[in-house]
Formats: sequence, structure tokens, C-alpha cells
Amino acid sequence: MARFAAIDIGSNAMRLRIVEAERSNLTAPAASLGWREVLSIRAPVRLGREVFLTGTLAGQAISSATEALRQFREAMDEHKVEQYRAVATSAVREADNADVLVERAYREAGVHVEVIEGVEEARLVQLAVRRRLPPEHSNALLVDIGGGSTELTLLDQGDPRASQSLPLGTVRLLEAFLESDAPVDARHAELVNEYVERVLAELQPELAQGRPDVLVATGGTTETLLQLCPLQGAAGYVSVDAVRQLAAELAALPVQERIQRYSLRTDRADTIVPAAQILLHVAQRAGQGRILVPGVGLKEGVLEDLIDRRFARWSALAEEHAITRACIRLGRRYQFDERHGVLVASLATRLFDDLKLLHRLGERQRLLLKAAALLHDVGDFIRYEGHHKHSFYIIEHSDLMGISPAERRVVANIARYHRKGFPDPTHPNFRELSREERSAVRSLASILRLADALDREHLSKVTDVQATVTRGRLRLDVRAASADHELELWTLQQKSALFRETYALDIEVREPGPESIRRQAPAP
Repeated sequence: MARFAAIDIGSNAMRLRIVEAERSNLTAPAASLGWREVLSIRAPVRLGREVFLTGTLAGQAISSATEALRQFREAMDEHKVEQYRAVATSAVREADNADVLVERAYREAGVHVEVIEGVEEARLVQLAVRRRLPPEHSNALLVDIGGGSTELTLLDQGDPRASQSLPLGTVRLLEAFLESDAPVDARHAELVNEYVERVLAELQPELAQGRPDVLVATGGTTETLLQLCPLQGAAGYVSVDAVRQLAAELAALPVQERIQRYSLRTDRADTIVPAAQILLHVAQRAGQGRILVPGVGLKEGVLEDLIDRRFARWSALAEEHAITRACIRLGRRYQFDERHGVLVASLATRLFDDLKLLHRLGERQRLLLKAAALLHDVGDFIRYEGHHKHSFYIIEHSDLMGISPAERRVVANIARYHRKGFPDPTHPNFRELSREERSAVRSLASILRLADALDREHLSKVTDVQATVTRGRLRLDVRAASADHELELWTLQQKSALFRETYALDIEVREPGPESIRRQAPAP
């Protein structure tokens, strides 16, 4: 019986959940794996209070958070937790002194805090929600309302089709537009409504135009709000009209009266009205008249992820497919040549697999190479001239679900160096990488250059390649669908310089056929 813990460091509160899980037979179906709750603790530390106004975590808030984490650490030790993950969201993500909290958490509490992006937050939430959705709701819009941000994810046949994190949270709205103890008058309500509408106007087209079958709402304050509404049937639905009526009643009351009448916590009573406004605006845009309440959130997603990986329920192939789909969605947003990107990714990963003994990189680096190959020309959307630099910028500043910020920088750099100049420590984008990341970028970019050269004209003339290293030479066996592919072979020779410099290998090209043709790239 293994024990796992999730720590959610939110903008309005901090939470610890410890569970134990086992699967007596690892060959049993994944559905047989469940968990039993061991402990759940909530610490009312509102980190977002100052951050959303000043951009800085207050010293007292950092001290309170560190003390809460120290208590969480003691609880995890007492209950013999084997694996944990502590994630910090919007308030810490936006604070210019976030590193102070992260450092003190490790030094004083012994907890490693990971500051995650909104897209990772959305991934974890949807992981928990998807496993609790009935089969008929495979097309759903998930809205996770936090203290500092709201994450929206559109599921299409159960898979995430689009995801976006918005600067729209309960504490953020409270601190910016509302008086914390007073009823919400018409003027303040209008300020909140205008701000929410302005932020929602920035939704990605897929999210703005999607028409899901159901709206699924998560988040601590949101759950409290929906629990105060009558349920429709046994499936856990709440009508939007009921939420609207309750929101009006809550807004008309001062906070203390909300606490007394509805038995609310103090840090729920002041944020519940902003949560209702966000939820109502999202429901209206999605054309939904009812809301499904699954009763899970970020910490459950963290636990699902930990348990999946521990009990081999996590699938590397499924993750690769999900990241591939995310890259293709991003590419389509910038009107990339999809057929070219897919072919180059296929050729690049084939070269990677054939050259494992040469580069000695792992499966995660293979996935980063595939992502870079799919997106290497996405900068054409801005301008063809210098498009490799534009590709870097687009990838660096885009959300790719399943790829961490550090990994995204690696992907952006691989794409950056698919043409023109070599990776250079004088380039700021390359210099900021770690030594291991710079080495990986050099190796993977050299492979990407070879793969890209084999589709020089974007006409899919070369269909496959096989690489063999023998006697100080790289031999490439090229298969082509067209006899007219001289330009691809010439470009391969021109773009092989980085590979030769990285691995000190000459390159020989062979074309299998009745009469095998050999071409040798010129020596450096």
C-alpha cells in the first residue's frame, strides 16, 4: 500500500491531501486502481492579496505559507508518504519574489515547491475531471476558477482540444474591484462584469466558438457556491438560473451576514460573489443552462498523475500523442505547412532512433525533437526571412500542454537552429540554457537539419531514411517516392555541417535500388 500527497499552494488557500493506493495485480485494468483518503488539511493563507495589486508576495504571507508547509511536511512524514508533489499557482507564478517562497519552503519546511504554468494547472485538473465524467459527456468545457486565474479546457471526444489560462480569479477581482466586507452595489457589480467580459474577449477561437455538451466547474469557492444550489437529478447538475438567483442574494448581503446565513468560511464568503460572476459569464458564452459538479480539482489531478506513474497506468505513447496534437493545434493557429511538419518530424525521429548509441539521449529528448520538428517553420506566419527566429519566439511564448517551461525553451531553441547560424553561447536564448540543455539542443538541431533538408521543396519526395554509423562515417539510406529529388540531396549536403561538427562524422548517402547510388557529403 503506497501513500501519496498533493500540496496545492493557491491564491486563496493552501491544501494538503494524502491518500493511499495499491493495485495488487499490475496486469489488472487501470480502472481497478483506486485510493483511500488518509488526511486532508486546509490552511487559509491568502497569498494573492498583495500580489494582484503590487506584484509582490508580502513577507508575512511568505512566513505564513512556509509555516503551513512545515506542518504539511510533518503530516507527510507522520503518515509515511512515499511520493508528493507541491504545486504553486497564479499568485506565486506572478510574484516577482516567488523565488523567496520557493527557497524558504525548501530550507525551512523541507518541501520542494514547483511553480506551474496555467496550462499545466489545466492539464492536471482535466486529468482528474475526465475520469469522473460520464461517457456521454466526452465533449465538455471545463472551467477551473481559482483565486488568481481561471483555466478553461475544451474536451473533444474526451481529449483536450484547446486550453487557456486567463488572469481572472476570485481574489484578483475582490482586491481590484470590491469592498471586502460590504454588499456589492450596482457600480461595483458593473466594474466586475466589464472586467470579466474584457478578459473573456481574449479567448482562443477554439474556446470562444466551441459548443460543448456540458459545462463542468471546479475550484474550491466554485464548489462551495454550487453546493448551496439545489441539484437537478442524481447526476450532480446545478441550473445556471439557480446560480444566478443565489449570486444576487449573496451580493446583496455584507460578508458577515453571508457567513451566518450560509455557514461559510470567512475566506469563502468574500470570494463567492466573484466566483459566481465568472461562472455565469462563462456559462452564457458556452450556451449552457446547467453545470456539472465533479467534486475534484487540482490536488486530485496531482494525485492521479503521481499514481498513474507509480503503477504504470501512465502511458508514454498516450502522452506523446497528446503533445503531438497540441503542437499541431498550435501550428494550425499560425497556418503552418502541416504535411511538411509531420514528414520532417517522422524523418527526424527515425534518425534519432537509429543514432541512439551516438547521441545517448532519452525518450523525453526524442519527444522534444518531434515537437520542434513539427513547429520548426511556424515562424513563416510572421515572415519567411528570419523565420527560424520567429519560430523560436512563437514556441517560447505559447502554451503546449504536457511540456514544461524549461522543456519549451529547449524546443524553441531546437527550432531556432534548424537553419542558418549554429548554436552559439553569445546568443542570449542559447546562453540561458543549462550545460545539459545546450548539449541536447546542439545534437537535436543537427538531426533536425538533416530531416528538414530531405523535404527541401515541401513536396514529400523523400519518404524515409535509415541511418547507420560505420567506420567513422554516417551512412544515410534514402527512400524516395520521386526520381526527381536532387535538390533534397544537395540541401542535405549543405545542411550537414552542424552534424559533422557535433559528431566528427562524414556523411554518405545511398539510394536503395537496382543500382545503388552513393553520394558523399564534402568534408568540413
